[in-house]
This record gives sequence, C-alpha cells and structure tokens, in this order.
Amino acid sequence: MKPKIQTFDLLKLASGDQLSLQVYQFIGKKSDKKVYIQSNLHGSEIVGNAVIAQLIDFFSGLKPEQLDGEVWLVPICNPIGTNQRNHFFATGRYNSYDGKDWNRIFWDYEKNCQDLEGFVKAHFKLDSLSIQESFLKQQKKAFTKQLDKIQGSSSAPLYEQYRYQLQSLSIDANYVIDLHSSSNQGIDYLFCFPGKQEESAKYFNIDYGISMNTYDGDAFDESFMKPWLALEKKFKELGRDINVDRESWTLELGSGMQMNPQSVAVGVSGIKNYLVKKNVLKLPNYSPQITEIKLVSRQQIKSYYAPTGGMVQNRMSLKHTVKAGDKLYQIISFNKQGKLPEIIDIYAENDGFIFDVSTSYSVNQGEYILALLSLE
Repeated sequence: MKPKIQTFDLLKLASGDQLSLQVYQFIGKKSDKKVYIQSNLHGSEIVGNAVIAQLIDFFSGLKPEQLDGEVWLVPICNPIGTNQRNHFFATGRYNSYDGKDWNRIFWDYEKNCQDLEGFVKAHFKLDSLSIQESFLKQQKKAFTKQLDKIQGSSSAPLYEQYRYQLQSLSIDANYVIDLHSSSNQGIDYLFCFPGKQEESAKYFNIDYGISMNTYDGDAFDESFMKPWLALEKKFKELGRDINVDRESWTLELGSGMQMNPQSVAVGVSGIKNYLVKKNVLKLPNYSPQITEIKLVSRQQIKSYYAPTGGMVQNRMSLKHTVKAGDKLYQIISFNKQGKLPEIIDIYAENDGFIFDVSTSYSVNQGEYILALLSLE
C-alpha cells in the first residue's frame, strides 16, 4: 500500500525559503475512522521521527484490506523548533520570537463554544454517531474563523498561524497520538485522560502513565480531547450516557536529542497494538497484548532543584529505586571567599524511583536536577 503524500506550506522566511509540513496518508478500503500521529512538536524531542519512519515502512507493506480507516503520519511537525540550535544543543521547546512553549498554544473549542447545553438539548434523542458528526461540524465552523483572521490585512502572529495548520489536519480524527520525549533524560510513559481512556492505555505496551486530572486545554492532546469530554459530561448531567469514539494521547518516549532504539521499539509496537485493539489495523493471527500500566498523578512526581550552584556528581541513574533518606546526588560547590570547595549531599524525601534527570551536570542555584516518582 503506497501512501498519499501531501506537502503543506507552513512559513516563508525573510530569505525567501519556505518551511513546510509533509503528511503521509495511508487509506484503507474503509475510511470511517481516522488516526493522526505527529512527532517533534518540541525541537529536541526527535525520537518520534524514527517511530514514524518505521510506521511508514510498516504500513507500506500492508494490503488495503488490512486497514479499516485512514492513518495520517506527520514527522517533524515543527520544523521551526527542530532547526533551532544553541551551539551543538538542539533546543526548540520555546518559540524564540515570543517565548511561548510550542505545546501550550493550541485552540480549545470548549473555551469558544457558545452554548454547549443548547447543543445537547437539541441533539439529545439522536444516535451517538449523528451527535458526533453534528458536533464536529459545529466545531469546524468555529475553528475556520481563525483563517479569516489569518488572511485579513492585519493577519495573526506566528503561533496562531502554525497551530491552525496542525489542528486543521487533526480536528476530524478519531484518535490522536502526539509523540514526545523528555527534554532531559527520561523513561517511557504516556499521558492519559481519566475515565474510559484508562482501559485503552493498557494497549500501548508502556509501564507508566500520568493521569491528567487537571489540564487547561492549551496542549495539543488537550485541545483535541477537551471539547469531546465536555460533550460527554454535559450529556451525562442531563441524564444520558453517550459513547464518543475519540481518544487523544501524548507518548513520552525516552530522552531528548537521542534516538534510543528501545524507546523507538516501544513506540512502534505500542501504536500497532493500540490500532489493532481499535479495529483500525487488521493483522492475521495477532491478538492485542495488555500491559498493566501504572497510572499516577502529577502530584506523585517530586522535582529536585539545586540548593546552590556547582557541579553535580554521583547522581543516581534513571529508573534507580530509592528509599527515603537515600543519597540522590552530590554538588561540588565552589566559592569566591578564599575557602575550599564543599561537597553537599542531597537525600530523597520519600520512596520512589528516578523518573527523569537533567542533561547538564553543571547547575546554577535553583536549576532542575532530577524528578522522583513516588509509587505510594
């Protein structure tokens, strides 16, 4: 099966060069469901590009009847951030022009929906599929108003033009997967919305996930899912349960600026397994595998910051299990007061394991060192 490849202009530079997005579309015999997968929204988080490259190769080897629906793959979805450099470090988490986090800029329909209760009352007796089709149509109509602003004489700032391009590709999807990694050095995990998605999380072959009990809708996965969750909630408040066939995920695969083969393999196998479970992908003699994922709250992740400036040494490694009182790391603290350097020991405040560690071993006071995940 060959993909349909489309290129979308994204940004014209002062030099006259054009940045663009390239989308690989695999379309099966049926196309009633759409899967949208993107990578590299943050510039240094490149591992998802390897995942998508392997998925392109995998889907190219399928027959059309093995795919019930469409799969859209968008590698390097933020070429602006991907190309951003400080010396030999890839950065690109923040827009260098206005300082905005590239994953905190997205348009959330729930914040723009004028009368959700009125919509629910008007559609209360319709079947679930008709409700979803009508809600998506209304959502698209509101979303398109951004284009009027972009095309106007005063236009719109870069982040609004950029988000319009990405969200126009994904707004009508059933399942959205945004591939990230730690900006530092981290484990493989995912972000999961509470409720029915917790069952689906078991099919990504990932051991840990963060349950999103609070969110503002500005991140890519949130902006997609939040309106649909609000729709379900409003129907429930008015006395009816509906099943909305939409899910949104952020997969955090390993470490920034790295192509860890193990994290790539986790991403590829997990996405295949998930799509089989969702009846999008048809693989003979294959049954979806279940991983008993451990979902934790953000409050269970404790970040440690440098109490003083210096050089980090003897830091516990990623995934290392610790007990309260165990030594996590040391700081070699220098001074300009005619005194000898001091070794400062830092100890764990609770039990857990090392969830994420900083890339740099040179820190100023107050800078991030590591994160400890408590499993209590």
